[in-house]
Formats: sequence, structure tokens, C-alpha cells
Amino acid sequence: MRGGTSKGLYFVADDLPADPAARDELLLRIMGSPDARQIDGMGGAHPLTSKVAVVSSRTDGAADVDYHFLQVVVDEAVVTDRQNCGNLLAGVGPFALERGLVAAPDGDTAVVHIHMVNAGGLATATVPLSGGRPDYGGTTAISGVPGTAAAIRLDFEGIAGSSCGALLPTGNAVDEVCGLAVTLIDNGMPVVILRAADVGITGYEDCAELEAHDALRGTLERLRLEAGPRMNLGDVAATTVPKLTMVAPPAAGGVIATRTFIPHRCHDAIGVLGAVSVATAALLPEGPAAEVADRDGDGGAVTVEHPTGSFEAAVDLRIEDGVPVVERAGIIRTARKLMDGTVFPRDTLSRGP
Repeated sequence: MRGGTSKGLYFVADDLPADPAARDELLLRIMGSPDARQIDGMGGAHPLTSKVAVVSSRTDGAADVDYHFLQVVVDEAVVTDRQNCGNLLAGVGPFALERGLVAAPDGDTAVVHIHMVNAGGLATATVPLSGGRPDYGGTTAISGVPGTAAAIRLDFEGIAGSSCGALLPTGNAVDEVCGLAVTLIDNGMPVVILRAADVGITGYEDCAELEAHDALRGTLERLRLEAGPRMNLGDVAATTVPKLTMVAPPAAGGVIATRTFIPHRCHDAIGVLGAVSVATAALLPEGPAAEVADRDGDGGAVTVEHPTGSFEAAVDLRIEDGVPVVERAGIIRTARKLMDGTVFPRDTLSRGP
């Protein structure tokens, strides 16, 4: 399925090995990792197309389904669940309906309550229906995806600090890391936010130019490695979090312009929960994002510009005794079923010489 601006394989949990090591080894073989082209598997040779959603039903009333996101690294034999993925999340509701994990109600929409296993939090997906089945056709366009599809509304609860323990894990809106002023924030995705100008770029470059900038990539990795422990993430050398977002004043009528590394490749757009974290930072009283943002008021929708368009996140933020508190966050995404069938993994995982 395509979920938002990502693409991945969706599995019912019972169809995969229960043992995490055996599951991960199988997923590496299915995806074709480690290989830069993933030529012998289903992966698309990019982190945004080497993703897996594992979905299972729940009966405790706390949610309808569990969603466990797994990032399969392209060129290493690594599968990690250290983060959520809000893009693949857009496809979880339709997938649960397709597989009968959730019964379709009468009417033209289904509401699916999704527990996000990786870092906690609840997402409520409102999915269009036609004849009791997910309806993927519609007129909603999202940047980074050709054409249009049906709108899927996602509302989030309990995601602030879901990975780091607090919205601002250091308690500060501004910290100095590697000599740079940054905001360390987690509203569903741990993100290090810094001004593009502080690392010698405009913030409007295309991804290829930024990926070819070796000095910039070195600076970002040093920043990430130092920020990880400060964000209560421990040693992040072998993980895909935190993400790094460089911000600049908007250039296309939005609120803030962004360029994001995830963490070693430049994102062609911006992740769903990454955008929510950046939008939240733009609403803080101070910090790199707040300083470059062009906003009216202190809440509502924040249009986040990225390399292939823009992304709108709705965040309600209030300040209570000097501490920022997120009351709600929501976004609109689209998703589409691409195929349903049988995958044939290679027999053994070759890890090279």
C-alpha cells in the first residue's frame, strides 16, 4: 500500500513469525536488504519505500487494532522499530478493514482507533467507505503523490513525548548542541530543529544538492549523535532517530520551509509525525522554528513547506505555567491499495563477505 508519501508492505501479525529476530530476518529477505538497489526483493531502494506495517486486532476496548511500524534499512541488515511512521499509518485503517480486523459499519465512513505500538499514543483514522469497503478514490491531493485520492483524517492523542518522555525532553525550547541553537522536540517524532542559515544553506536547496554536501552531512550526524542522549534516546549511532530538520522562512505562502534528513538521506517531502513536531515547534514562544515562521496567532493550522510541496498540520498548543502543552494534533493524508498477493523471499539472507 501507499500510505501518504511512503510505500510499504502491510502484514497481519499472525502471518509473520512471533519471534522478533525471526520476523526481522524474514523481512530483510522479503525486502532484499542489505543491497543499495534491493534488487532481489520488494524494497524500493530508499528508506521511504522500505517500510513495513504489522497490524493486529485488539479486544480490550482501548483501540481497535495495534500498529507496529518497522523500518527496514536499505543497505544494512537492520530492522528497527525505534520510531513511529505517520505516513504508513494512513493505510492502517483501510488495511484493517480489508483484512476484516475491523468490521465495516453501515454508512460512508469508518472510524478506526489505532494503538501505535512503537512509542505509544492513539490515532483515530476516519476512512471513506463504498459498499462496505475502503474507498480509495477521491479529490484530495497531497504534495509528493501524483493525482488525487480519498481523504483519510488522522487525529492523534498522547503522542507528545511518546519517544523522549516529554514534548521538550530537555525542558528547554532552545538548547545549544555542537555550537548550534536547536530545538529538541518530540510530538510523535523526535526531531532536532535548527536554522538552515546556521549550517550555511538557504533551506530551499533540492535534496540531491544537500546529499552531495559532505560537510553538511558530517555536521548533521555529529549533531544527531550528541542530541540523541539529551533527548533520552541513548546512543543513536545505529538508529534512524532523531530526524534533523533545517528551517527557513517560507517561500511559497506557507508558515515555514523545511529540509529534513531521515537521518542520512534528505527526505523528498517530510514525514507526517515529523511535520507535526516541526509545526508544534513553530508555535513555541521561542526557538529556531518560531523565529523563522510566518504565522498569525498562536495556534491552528501550520503549513509546512518541503522539497516537493507543502503539508498542513493542525496543532492546538497552550502554555501552562510556562510549559507548552499539546491539546490535539491532526492531519489529512491519503492512501491506496497497490496489490494483494504472495511474496516469495529468498531462502537465506546473505550478509556479504
